[in-house]
Amino acid sequence: MTILTQPVLEINLKHLIDNFKTLKQIAHPAIAAAVLKDDAYGLGAKKIAQLLYDEVKCKHFFVAHGVEGAQIAPLVPDAEIYVLQGCGQDSLEYFTQHKNLIPVISCPQMLYFWKENRPDKRKAVIHIETGLNRLGFREDELQHLTKDDIKMFSMVMSHLACGDEKDHFMNAYQLSNFERLKKTYFPKMPASLSASDGVFLGSDFAQDMVRLGAAMYGINTAPYREKQMKNVVKVTAPVLQIENLAQGQFVGYSATYRANTNRKIAIVSIGYGDGLPRSLSNVGKLFFKTGGELNEARIIGRVSMDNVICDVTNVKNLKVGDTAYLTDDFYTLDDMGRDANTISYEIMSRLGKNQRFIRKYIY
Repeated sequence: MTILTQPVLEINLKHLIDNFKTLKQIAHPAIAAAVLKDDAYGLGAKKIAQLLYDEVKCKHFFVAHGVEGAQIAPLVPDAEIYVLQGCGQDSLEYFTQHKNLIPVISCPQMLYFWKENRPDKRKAVIHIETGLNRLGFREDELQHLTKDDIKMFSMVMSHLACGDEKDHFMNAYQLSNFERLKKTYFPKMPASLSASDGVFLGSDFAQDMVRLGAAMYGINTAPYREKQMKNVVKVTAPVLQIENLAQGQFVGYSATYRANTNRKIAIVSIGYGDGLPRSLSNVGKLFFKTGGELNEARIIGRVSMDNVICDVTNVKNLKVGDTAYLTDDFYTLDDMGRDANTISYEIMSRLGKNQRFIRKYIY
């Protein structure tokens, strides 16, 4: 018999492309840019940059840091790569080496640094604060910009705080604030306000460019609407052992689960060391496809570093080596995030960066 020991991360590139096309169509005529920060949410920035560049002619990308931009720059030579964290002494070399990296400038100090050190005359993007109170120029800082300062920028951008809630008052507030500041300080400059969730709020929010991240990767960024994105990520892991658990016996570290009747348990080869949230202890679920049916099995006991234990008493014909499904079309990262009391963005990032997975790309 064959024994498997590693979890598997399967990434459906066709679904990712389909999601990009759907979002691009909704946001039309705005430019659709792809967000590849954090190694494309852990799914592989190089692979996905090349795919989007070749398959759908995407020529605009966003990353968080200069080092991320440098990794994809040779693969998308005539694309523009916007660096959200801007440019500092620790990242200047990447902007010097790659002329298609464009810093997003968020404060006067960074603007001064860019003025003093920029390697050529390329223009930056200015980030303005409209209500999130995170990165961005405040209005009193905008008032001190000179005409020459403004000429250094090619686009103005901001970021929504509550774009996932269609009727939240902050959306109208930030749009109004953005439009006012743009009209006052950057009247003829292209603009970007929305990431994935803002795409569904209408053309006013799309502006000239939208930044497609989570939704492109299959995450439902707006719980108020029916899921329109195709699932991109599937996570599976093998069953390492199946045992009987007698009534009264405990399971896992700290003995947080005790069997009230005789049960059957399966030990599955995935844990928090692979990125599975520990908060799924005693509340999470796995699925098995046996006997032509999909069977749900609850996680019992603590999620440990390398394994989870689940109750398979009602799963018929389960064998060592069978596959446990942690996410798929029927139980997505959004579902797991809900059960783990976190967000699917965080789970995807954790799972995707782990080197213990066998990674499979399908198309």
